[in-house]
Amino acid sequence: MRVLGINAIYHDPAAAVVIDGRVVAAAEEERFSRRKHGKRPVPFSAWETPDLSARWCLAEAGITADDLDAVTYSFDPALHPAPEQLGLDDPWDWLRHTYAERAGDLLASALPGLDPAKLQYVPHHVAHAASAALAAPFGGSCAALVLDGRGERHSHLAGHYRDGLLEPLFSQSLPHSLGLLYEDATDHLGFLRSSDEYKVMALASYGRPRHLDQLRELVHATGDGGFATTGVDWNVLAKRRAPDEPWTEDHADLAASLQAVVEEVLLDLARWLHDRTGARDLALAGGVALNCVANTRIFAETPFERVWVQPAAGDAGTALGGAYTVAVQGGDPVLGMPSAALGRGFADEEIEQALHTARVPFERPADVAEAVAEALAADGIVAWVQGRSEYGPRALGHRSLLAHPGRPENLARLNDVKGREQFRPVAPMVRLERAGALFTRGPIPSPYMLFVHDVVPEWRDRIPAVVHVDGTARIQTVDAADEPVLARMLAGFERRTGLPVVVNTSLNTAGRPMVDDVKDALECFGSTPVDLLAIGPFVLRRGAA
Repeated sequence: MRVLGINAIYHDPAAAVVIDGRVVAAAEEERFSRRKHGKRPVPFSAWETPDLSARWCLAEAGITADDLDAVTYSFDPALHPAPEQLGLDDPWDWLRHTYAERAGDLLASALPGLDPAKLQYVPHHVAHAASAALAAPFGGSCAALVLDGRGERHSHLAGHYRDGLLEPLFSQSLPHSLGLLYEDATDHLGFLRSSDEYKVMALASYGRPRHLDQLRELVHATGDGGFATTGVDWNVLAKRRAPDEPWTEDHADLAASLQAVVEEVLLDLARWLHDRTGARDLALAGGVALNCVANTRIFAETPFERVWVQPAAGDAGTALGGAYTVAVQGGDPVLGMPSAALGRGFADEEIEQALHTARVPFERPADVAEAVAEALAADGIVAWVQGRSEYGPRALGHRSLLAHPGRPENLARLNDVKGREQFRPVAPMVRLERAGALFTRGPIPSPYMLFVHDVVPEWRDRIPAVVHVDGTARIQTVDAADEPVLARMLAGFERRTGLPVVVNTSLNTAGRPMVDDVKDALECFGSTPVDLLAIGPFVLRRGAA
């Protein structure tokens, strides 16, 4: 089957194409529109549709809209009651519902040749579950746990996949929602709702969970596969922070208490699911699955032997999950997701032509990996643009900002380059064969930067830029079989410095999506104090004439 998956609900609009059970393209609309999370200013719309990414996915797959067997939409309006029935106050719900009902005609207007009759609705959390369970290297059989803000009428799904088919076991009804709970706290702490939850996770490491007992009375697992999240008054725990105000110890303690109670609930839910399924493997999706601290506790403290998290665990991933669901129902095999590098890439000739057009000085070194290793060893900051862009929010060595991990000041230096808060950590990338000597507790391999690991004590002073205040790091392991250029760069850096780690953070500035194409890379390089841009086999140096 040839299936186009669409997500255009809540946030993170995205598109994916699956052909004969294999994903050939997947991309978020923000990489094309340059609006982070696909959000437009109210009152125009709370989200946007993935017209540009859908067109690109079809072109990348070498098909047109009329070649499709099906189009999936990761929200089923038939399952969506009126907002007052859910106990939620959401003024956009009526528009969301109306758009979903008209999605076939609206998509046909953006994608000429598309037959609206080919549209199939996939329930939101089913699409999330499929994005993980059918993408994971488990052969289509595993337990699946989905947690996010909300779907049509639920905020959670626990299920069991056997040979690609889902057996739902429990769904938590709204208004109870761990995702909405975290969103509310994010807003109270002065950050952007449905966008900055990861900042709260980082801030939690600076606080003490002194409100945990109080929160446990309101937020807890219910013993039947579900949970309760009602009645939390954040003002009792800490004064509301304005976005431009500095954070205080009270704010950090609130974040720490929230993080702790959410981790406890997730552990209870995962253990319940294991008891029901006896499964060896667990796949996670939904925005809450981007909480890498909680993911590590699930891996380390539950009976599941393997835990796999969809790299695009947020709503963008439901475009892929919807397409997978319909493909498997149509008889296609479960082939899994080979990599997160599913977005746009550019041939060397295209890059060279764009550089000539921009009239910028550049060079083509004998080996771009060695040129970058040398620049990093000399404490330069490098913008690294290689191969196809990543699907999901993590920079995984395709659209990355790199630096020397042995200089403690490089954390502040990178946060200044990106224009973001200084309490936020940056991550280490490390060759797979070296990871076990430096990092413990979390799973290895960890190619998608979705778990935290303890940094072994003897290495903490050697790579201070990537060690968070709590002694952990959110690592990315690099396998030379999958990422030969990246692995070669890491090996070259270790030869020069003795350090097998390089700092990796996303190549963007605050409030902007990650760099995606050549123009984005040149704009970012031209507007930030980056020393070197490595794009394909070419290198641009700061100040070169």
